[in-house]
Amino acid sequence: MLNIVLFGPPGAGKGTQSEKLINYYGLTHLSTGDLFRKHLGEGTDLGQLAKKYMNEGRLVPDEVVIQMVEDKINSTKDAKGFIFDGFPRTTAQAEALDEMLEKHGLNIAGMIALEVEEDILRQRIKERGKTSGRADDQDDEKISTRIKVYLDETLPVADFYQKQGKYQKIHGVGAIDEIFRKITSVVDSY
Repeated sequence: MLNIVLFGPPGAGKGTQSEKLINYYGLTHLSTGDLFRKHLGEGTDLGQLAKKYMNEGRLVPDEVVIQMVEDKINSTKDAKGFIFDGFPRTTAQAEALDEMLEKHGLNIAGMIALEVEEDILRQRIKERGKTSGRADDQDDEKISTRIKVYLDETLPVADFYQKQGKYQKIHGVGAIDEIFRKITSVVDSY
């Protein structure tokens, strides 16, 4: 089973490349945002537990998020693999993900990190905001905050996978198809 973490700052092109990878390799998209919406919308036990934390203004604990991820993996046994999008966001989540996958005889094949210069990220996010309708994609202060959170809190996850020899960076600027070819050459090596 091919399990990949697609990584990068906001505006790096993860969504675009994720769709292409899913179609090309037949992978199952695993987004924690989608999982939250599913569990909250269906009122599952995990959804109710997450809602309790959210209503208290607290972050949903990693254990609950991991349980949602595990539920998705268990419910899609026929999957060829997963592309993890927006997860893990912290080293603790990466460690918990590895432990949970190991229980199922699975692992992360690799992390592919899209690297894009900050000025280009800002341009892309603003451009995306014109079509997405997302107000936070048009607000310079919110864009700066999102990039800072990525650099301070999420970027250390790359070190976690680098120490395992599973980290590969790809320059995420250029034609979409050219970037995709670079990514697929890495994925094919797994």
